[in-house]
Amino acid sequence: MLDDRAKLLLKALVERYIADGQPVGSRTLSRASGLELSPATIRNVMSDLEELGLIASPHTSAGRIPTARGYRLFVDTMLTVQRERLDTPSLAPDQPQKVIANAANLLSSLSHFVGVVMAPRRTSVFRHIEFLRLSEKRFLVIIVSPDGDVQNRVIFTQADYTPSQLIEAANYLNANCSGMAIEQVRERLMLEVESLRGEIATLMQAAVQAGSEALTQAQDDVVISGERNLLSVSDFSGDMSHLRRAFDLFEQKTQLMRLLDVSSQAEGVRIYIGGESQIVPFEELSIVSAPYEVDGVVVGTLGVIGPTRMPYDRMIQIVDITSRLVSNALSHFR
Repeated sequence: MLDDRAKLLLKALVERYIADGQPVGSRTLSRASGLELSPATIRNVMSDLEELGLIASPHTSAGRIPTARGYRLFVDTMLTVQRERLDTPSLAPDQPQKVIANAANLLSSLSHFVGVVMAPRRTSVFRHIEFLRLSEKRFLVIIVSPDGDVQNRVIFTQADYTPSQLIEAANYLNANCSGMAIEQVRERLMLEVESLRGEIATLMQAAVQAGSEALTQAQDDVVISGERNLLSVSDFSGDMSHLRRAFDLFEQKTQLMRLLDVSSQAEGVRIYIGGESQIVPFEELSIVSAPYEVDGVVVGTLGVIGPTRMPYDRMIQIVDITSRLVSNALSHFR
């Protein structure tokens, strides 16, 4: 456990390093902390903090910088969020895709880092379905989702179907299954396959499979904005390997999706500091995230990605406000 003096010095060191980006020496730390301590005493405390893995000494400097563990202790026990006035434009109720894109841009412009938004999870529900014959045993399935998105899928069947059979299959699905999740439709068809004509049941099952793929793939999993902002961050601009790893993360998205999915299971703003877990394996990056809701139900996550040396208090405020704006815009869109 750290005593009060060590905590105060660690807090002053982290805040100074975030502000200046330079390793903090004992003389600077003495002024920043406001404590009347001798340089020797401060050096002893810094040595203790280093042994605990909370700070480290770069090879090129006598000063110290925070480690991931030091940042974590600072964020969890020492950070105070001063509410400042942020010039945040409102997000008007609109199509979900547009709200998500605007939110990612807003996060990026306010933070000067990278804004990320995970698109709302949607059940694979269809409102209307139609079939169009393209050629022998080749058909176009047209699926309309409840929010008006239209997805098309080409299916190939073993048997050919007449226009009247296509109309019969579409009429059955629209009359009996509209508004149901695709998985529910699949289960219903399996139960009712005996009462349906075999060839029609086969067509509808192929359509349900195509609909499931179409409605799932229609979602942009993650919207990212402001990647180029990292080019002007000194923590990255001096080391191309750090920058390359960050851009690989944005390109692949899989790891980012996993992180945002974890974030959606937590309440309020969460901070993930690079290098402290496998969730963010890059020591140079931190993520501040929060879930957003539609009508009181969590449907996605958004956040800011930047260097571990970021002003966490300001990022928390930006992410918190944006999550509320997105929740409000999506809940009022009809």
